[in-house]
Amino acid sequence: AGLTKSFGDVDVLDGIDLSVPRGQVLALLGPSGCGKTTLLRAIAGLERQDGGTIHVGGKLQADDRTFIPAEKRSVGMVFQESALFPHLDVRANVAYGLDRVDDGRADDALALVGMTRYASRRPDELSGGQQQRVSLARAMATEPDVLLLDEPFSSLDAPLRAQLRLEVRRLLAEIGSTAIFVTHDQEEAFLIGDQVAVMHDGALLQQAAPAELYEHPVSWQVAAFLGDANFISGFANGDTAGTPLGAIPLHAPRHGHVAVMVRPEWIEVRDGADDDDEVEAVEFYGHDSVYVVRSRDGTRMRVRIMGTPRHRPGDCVSCSYSGAPAVAFGGSEVGDSEGLSALFR
Repeated sequence: AGLTKSFGDVDVLDGIDLSVPRGQVLALLGPSGCGKTTLLRAIAGLERQDGGTIHVGGKLQADDRTFIPAEKRSVGMVFQESALFPHLDVRANVAYGLDRVDDGRADDALALVGMTRYASRRPDELSGGQQQRVSLARAMATEPDVLLLDEPFSSLDAPLRAQLRLEVRRLLAEIGSTAIFVTHDQEEAFLIGDQVAVMHDGALLQQAAPAELYEHPVSWQVAAFLGDANFISGFANGDTAGTPLGAIPLHAPRHGHVAVMVRPEWIEVRDGADDDDEVEAVEFYGHDSVYVVRSRDGTRMRVRIMGTPRHRPGDCVSCSYSGAPAVAFGGSEVGDSEGLSALFR
């Protein structure tokens, strides 16, 4: 709670309050350089925080007077690179650091990640995905109170990354691990995390279940970071806002000029007349398509539909809102964003 950390005059952690319920997986999401890895290293005991407290498994690990070193914390960590000992075979890597009486845990951990038949191989005889499975087994073998994973799939190609994250999510749920999974990938965070915490410039902006984050972000930074978001100018009068898309119901009452966050899939498109909106561009992704639409007042919107596109650039269309009550932001909440601020001029 209240974690701070600076390197020189740069504040890397700015009063971070983070809580992970026992047995849940928290995905820590944010762009490169936002402080995610520094936070993980502080929890692991690899970095001393400047202020705040750290508890793991209900036990104090660090505060202004206390600092439990990394090797004495009940924390397992998986790094971006596998960091295996090249001169040891797979089983010896997993058993490293275990008491001899407990080294049967190495076999159990290898079985969990499906690497038993590779126990006698050296790391250089394994693929990148197999090496990361061994790293995960080594981190779990000590039966830590919390498992920390620092972008463990970032060096793998896309198909393997997709496969491994599904396996890891299933495995963490199966063994009931409490874990923090660092990523800069929104799709990965939503897939793996029971909850997702969004970081930006050393600050924790919001922590919530994935659906809550996506539909009800607390700030435009969170909204924009979590996938496509249209910010539509409107005028709110309580529970609704008048916009170029028509009246949009609001998640919380607002009054005056607002920017309404509208996800592309919340917009419905129909054939239009000559004086309706115009399709400016079409993006086809296979499983879905995105139209870039310019409304009659000049507002540009991204609209997502399932499957192949039914309209082409130059077509006239009629757009309407079809989503749940939306989040709206006032001018003071978007004052540091030039593009959004223009909506209030």
